[in-house]
Amino acid sequence: MEVKSFSGEIPVQKKGGAFRRWLKIGIWVSLTFFVIGLVSAGGILYYFSQDLPPLDSAGTYVPSQATRIYSDKNEIIGQYFIEKRVFVPIKEMPKHLIQAILAVEDARFYEHRGFDPIRIVRAFFKNIESGQLRQGASTITQQVTRSLFLTPEKTLQRKIKELILSRKMELLLTKDEILEIYLNQIYFGHGAYGVQIASKTYFGKNVADITLEEAAFLAGLPKAPNNYSPYRDPERAKLRQRVVLKRMAVENYISEETYREAYEKDLVFQKLHPGEDSALYFKEYVRQYLIKRYGDDVVYKGGLNVYTTLNEAMQQMAETAMQEGLRQLDKRQGYRGPIRVYEPEALEDSEGLEPVKRARRFVVGDFHEARVLSRTDAYAVVEVEGHEGKILLEDMLWAARQLTGPDIRKDRKLIDKPRPQDILKLDDIVQVQVKQVPSMSGDQKTTGKQSLAKEKALLFRLEQEPLVEGAFVALNPSTGMVSAMVGGYDFKRSEYNRAMMAKRQPGSAFKPIIYGTAIERGFTPASILNDNPVIFTDDETHKVWKPENYEKRFYGPTTLRDALTHSRNLATVKLLREIGIRNVVSYAHRMGIESPLTQDLSLALGSSGISLLELTSAFGVYANEGVRVAPAFISSVTDKDGQVLESRNLDPQKVLSRETAYVVTNILEDVVQRGTAKRARVLGRPVAGKTGTTNDYTDAWFIGYTPNLSAGVWVGFDDNRSLGYREAGGRAALPIWVSFMDEALSLLPVVPFSIPDDIVYAKINRTTGYLSEEGESGEMEIFVKGTEPEHEDKALTSPTDFFRLDQEAGAF
Repeated sequence: MEVKSFSGEIPVQKKGGAFRRWLKIGIWVSLTFFVIGLVSAGGILYYFSQDLPPLDSAGTYVPSQATRIYSDKNEIIGQYFIEKRVFVPIKEMPKHLIQAILAVEDARFYEHRGFDPIRIVRAFFKNIESGQLRQGASTITQQVTRSLFLTPEKTLQRKIKELILSRKMELLLTKDEILEIYLNQIYFGHGAYGVQIASKTYFGKNVADITLEEAAFLAGLPKAPNNYSPYRDPERAKLRQRVVLKRMAVENYISEETYREAYEKDLVFQKLHPGEDSALYFKEYVRQYLIKRYGDDVVYKGGLNVYTTLNEAMQQMAETAMQEGLRQLDKRQGYRGPIRVYEPEALEDSEGLEPVKRARRFVVGDFHEARVLSRTDAYAVVEVEGHEGKILLEDMLWAARQLTGPDIRKDRKLIDKPRPQDILKLDDIVQVQVKQVPSMSGDQKTTGKQSLAKEKALLFRLEQEPLVEGAFVALNPSTGMVSAMVGGYDFKRSEYNRAMMAKRQPGSAFKPIIYGTAIERGFTPASILNDNPVIFTDDETHKVWKPENYEKRFYGPTTLRDALTHSRNLATVKLLREIGIRNVVSYAHRMGIESPLTQDLSLALGSSGISLLELTSAFGVYANEGVRVAPAFISSVTDKDGQVLESRNLDPQKVLSRETAYVVTNILEDVVQRGTAKRARVLGRPVAGKTGTTNDYTDAWFIGYTPNLSAGVWVGFDDNRSLGYREAGGRAALPIWVSFMDEALSLLPVVPFSIPDDIVYAKINRTTGYLSEEGESGEMEIFVKGTEPEHEDKALTSPTDFFRLDQEAGAF
């Protein structure tokens, strides 16, 4: 029997065959694209893997060694390094610090394999949503590879290499090893790399002792160390800490209650870089010297030990005296107005968290920026970091002298009967200094007047950052060791070292060099000089020079002692003409002054630019009884293994007789006792020195010394503007010197100036310069043996006969 098929069976079979055929084609196409994609990805990976750096060093990570700088007491005062860090094993780090870092930087660190696809997708959509690149997706592993092996450039090529290296690193190292490198490598701001240095920098403690609230603060820094610095923006730093604590709660590292408790606790920050913010000019000079001698690599990576001459206590005294002195001078010059006017700014990166007013520990003497909120006739109310305080009228009266331009004389106006409303405007941002802090106890910490101390209010003084500059040097005259050096008001504002690099006219501070030359050439303190008008005309230029005294008057015949004590210009010019310019230049060079000196009579008035260090060292020769020892900043240098690379040997040179040095010193003691430096009498011990002032009060100097300490001060503007009327050396520079010496000399024994055997005493008539007659009143004077004057009736020559025309007399 013939079997027939149903008519519908064949189409069904045909349709099924077509589907299988298309399915087969689809599979082949997909496989083809997959293979092409796989090959392409492999090719890309192979291409970018060709020049990848080896990861062998990742497992043996060791930071380079910093060069350490030591004080004269062998205490570390600074370091030179590329990156400052101290390696700490992860097992020595507190668990809450690790959790804080993971919570805010890479919550899935222990789950991903080098990079996190989920985080990448999340960041991609959030950035699209915001329209900005606000969220990154780099894992901790990626950050380590980027930091150790790649450049910081932001390119697709670098990102691909970063992903490849991250995966390789995950195969080479354990998660804990990667995290350990990260925690020792990451930057936390203010020069601190790694959690140990960060803990020391911000809290002054080892990382093992960091608390939860401190750990949360540190964990928030790596994202933007400058933005979240508590020294720059404490409010934003606190908000960032709150973000970290919240993330820790979300990740179940801490409870909500612990989160709130930690946030409410105060953070007490260490003074920024204690000991390392001091002596910046000194350390910069040492750094430049070391680089010139040993090279960059050795200085920054070689672990040198540099033992300097710096005395930390004296350096701090010098910086404090300089800053306070310049602030007082700046106030006398006048108030320049507010720093800026307040403008509200929205805080970024706060994740919607509102700032919270927190307790603030104010310290008397600290400086802050303040916003003026209101004013009355007696005070102004200001806000500092969310806290209100007052500036009393008495603490802003100096600002009644107001400057409207750079010229201190032409651009200054005086407010008559000033009130706070006349000085400060609402929303002014001004600088203030803490005068009084709130206290519940009877022993209220205050400075200055105590008129409102009973109110126990937060009080401030109105201040402003000085524009005027200054320099200071102190050294031991017998060793040349520089104990302290200040090159300007603020190294961060200007790195120019005015103590060493600036060549300024010393004015009358140069006169002891001239008078020393005269003593050496036979003049005595009793020699009579004529302080009378004189006019000099240059034969070539026909330029006329008519020197005059500071007091705008003439004093006639005067003894050499009085001429130097009271800084008589005319007598000094005539003395220079008599002893010879070339002789003074030679004498100055012996004293250690290497700067070129003017070859005319204006040299008598200090017209040649010299450095403060040169002149202070030269005065040290007088203090050291005629022996010069060159200034020194470094005692010795050793390598990382302790091998001595260099060591200073004293090279004292006898450049003056003891007698010449003592006679000059004795006269300079008179400058302090009854001359232009009488303010220094408050020190109550043997002190010698000389003030200096240049034309139009452009430069103010004081150089002074005791037998065991020589110190000098210069004050002026970098652009040679006038310091202001009557801002002479005795007013602008001497108070800084006295402030320093008052403290520094307390560290040293009281030593009198040694009197040489060939110094003799005789009573003289100060009018004639002759020995006093029997029964005649007179004054005791010192002389180098053999130079004593005679009685007038026996004298073959008069003390005034020293004035004879020198071959250089016509020089101008």
